[in-house]
Amino acid sequence: MIEDSVTIINRLGLHARAAAKLIDCAARFSSQITLRKDDQIVDAKSIMSVMLLAAGQHTTLHLKIEGHDEAAAHAAILALIGDRFGESE
Repeated sequence: MIEDSVTIINRLGLHARAAAKLIDCAARFSSQITLRKDDQIVDAKSIMSVMLLAAGQHTTLHLKIEGHDEAAAHAAILALIGDRFGESE
């Protein structure tokens, strides 16, 4: 199991397009992937759940990944967030 804290750095936060990219990324892996903001824990493969986090810029989320491809999933999600979900800002 991998647990990590990640900070959303893009200007618009986890808006619809960024959330969709995160869902697509998470769905490529068989590992169970969850995100936690405060006391709210959601499935990172569910668009509605991720959108309900209302994670704006500078929000820190707790990422938990468990499964046989957890290392690859962790690296891919960190790369996506680090790349600001492909957004210029």
